[in-house]
Amino acid sequence: MLTTLNIERESQRTLQRLLPRVEQALANPISADAQGWDEFVTRLDTHFPKLFKLYTKIYGERYDFFFHLEDLLNSLARAWFARPNDLRALDRARETNPLWFQSNQMLGGVCYVDLFANNIEGIKSKIPYFKELGLTYLHLMPLFKTPEGENDGGYAVSSYREVHPPLGTMEQLAELARELRNAGISLVVDLVFNHTADEHSWAEHAKAGDDEYADFYHIFPSRELPDAYERNLREIFPDEHTGAFTFFSNLFPSRISEGNAGRARDGGGGWVWTTFHSYQWDLNYANPAVFNRMAEEMLFLANQGVEVIRLDAVAFIWKEMDTGCENLPGAHKLIQAFNAVSRIASPALLFKSEAIVHPDDVVKYIAPDECQLSYNPLLMALLWNSLATRKIRLLSQALATRFKLHPETAWVNYVRVHDDIGWTFSDEDAVTLGINGNDHRRFLNEFYRGRFEGSFARGLPFQENPKTGDCRISGTCASLAGLEKALKEDKADDIEFAIRRILLIHGVILTSGGIPLIYLGDEIGTLNDYTYRDDPTHQRDSRWVHRPRADWEKYAKRNDPNSIEGRVYQGLKMLIELRKRLPAFAGGELEIIQTENEHVLSFTRTHAGKRAMIFANFSENPQTVQARIFEQYSVQNKKPLHGISQTSSQSKIVIEPLDFLVFG
Repeated sequence: MLTTLNIERESQRTLQRLLPRVEQALANPISADAQGWDEFVTRLDTHFPKLFKLYTKIYGERYDFFFHLEDLLNSLARAWFARPNDLRALDRARETNPLWFQSNQMLGGVCYVDLFANNIEGIKSKIPYFKELGLTYLHLMPLFKTPEGENDGGYAVSSYREVHPPLGTMEQLAELARELRNAGISLVVDLVFNHTADEHSWAEHAKAGDDEYADFYHIFPSRELPDAYERNLREIFPDEHTGAFTFFSNLFPSRISEGNAGRARDGGGGWVWTTFHSYQWDLNYANPAVFNRMAEEMLFLANQGVEVIRLDAVAFIWKEMDTGCENLPGAHKLIQAFNAVSRIASPALLFKSEAIVHPDDVVKYIAPDECQLSYNPLLMALLWNSLATRKIRLLSQALATRFKLHPETAWVNYVRVHDDIGWTFSDEDAVTLGINGNDHRRFLNEFYRGRFEGSFARGLPFQENPKTGDCRISGTCASLAGLEKALKEDKADDIEFAIRRILLIHGVILTSGGIPLIYLGDEIGTLNDYTYRDDPTHQRDSRWVHRPRADWEKYAKRNDPNSIEGRVYQGLKMLIELRKRLPAFAGGELEIIQTENEHVLSFTRTHAGKRAMIFANFSENPQTVQARIFEQYSVQNKKPLHGISQTSSQSKIVIEPLDFLVFG
């Protein structure tokens, strides 16, 4: 293993030795694109030391280390030569303005291609709507080729280079990316890089006994090593299979005495590491060939015009015996190495982490050289917590102590996405406020299932553990916020409160700092869709209740202020336009204001010398804030820009139920 003292020197020597071999292998494309090659080599000189250091830390003990490193360099160069000129121009623009994603103009939307618009061509036809809404970032949920039947909503990928046929083709996706870019919208897709489908060609080769590909996965001939690993692993989907391994009797039809890192196989099947579903085989990143091939898949997607990739299940990608195999240092090294790859061959590409884990672990993935963006599951969970409790203690505490990030990164803040809601707040944070974490999670689950007295919510349990009673929550924003119940009971006041809840929590994500992300359908108050129970491939997965097909007849009502759809949409549009109008909402600087009222959240946003103040009442009753607090923060010198409350009182300010006040 190289020491810290000579890593820089050895990286230079290694590149000097390997680069002529790459030049020889790629003589023809270099000759055809000499200027492009010079640009590539310039970036390689800059970023190779970082890549070499990480690659050495991960794979430096292997006898074939330099073989795989040379193979990787060839892959990067080939990917660069395949990169279209307009994307090379985008690379240069993003290197000039690397913090483009921190603009207050940023607004994200996320949807399933088939459910929102049938196919890729349908998505293209919705670009005028995306521009109307104000989107600058569109995340299309998994759209790559998957097995028929159960495929975890597209997260079991059979081919990273093919679009799922009913949705369209890769050529259509590249054209869509270009059309979106011309409209000022960045395309975001998922890179499912912890696992592949068991139908992926790599897995098929492994099943056939190809030892080269068997080592792409974690496959064991007996229970000895799986049992040893499982002593420290938690079950992710206990409803489907216990433990983290699945037995496949059709593995290795012929006897192989030595292989897959020396583990003998007798042709009697094998145990495959399947953290999530049995049809999702975890990749073996201890094998550098896996890293190299996945780097190629990532760069291929970048060359189709993808500007941001969501790294799925980042916490699980590195495995070590006698650990929980989550959030290990090796996972961070891998992501940083992928980042270095991108800086060399597709510098415009950004990474977004998906780590629904303890807040202490979430932030460890967020850094300029790792994931520049990250979902903010804590903010999402605590927004729903504040609606249920009508209290802002946990939310205010989290914004004060856990919201600040490296200035070259950003949160992606959301209210709902395709997944369930897990109550990921820190027990340690909760106990400082006198809250028992386990008891409080049980309360929240009961509340959002509509089983707690006074609940307005209509949600469903997801992955309920019969042993512990633990579960997560499924449901659309509108149904969880009380609109479904209010409409069924035909209560005008409750309908108004439900709409205010929807706008209140969206107001927070639109103003708190980072990229706000709207789960498309929420902007018109879409309700739960219980017909998923009629589909045998979905009926066991309650998350499909909040994955309905877009109803364009309801979308057509979005400009009618007397319709439910119009009341939600027009209210949200006002907040979006306010965000884009105020420079204070750029960047991520936030300061909590102590309102001395447990129902009212308040914070200031400051950017480029501009300041805005927010007051949000999470209660269904009017709440007061003393006028001296407004005076301390010079709120009286600011104009009221949003909200229905009157703020002219000299002694105290009364904030109307579920009102969202903005001053600037």
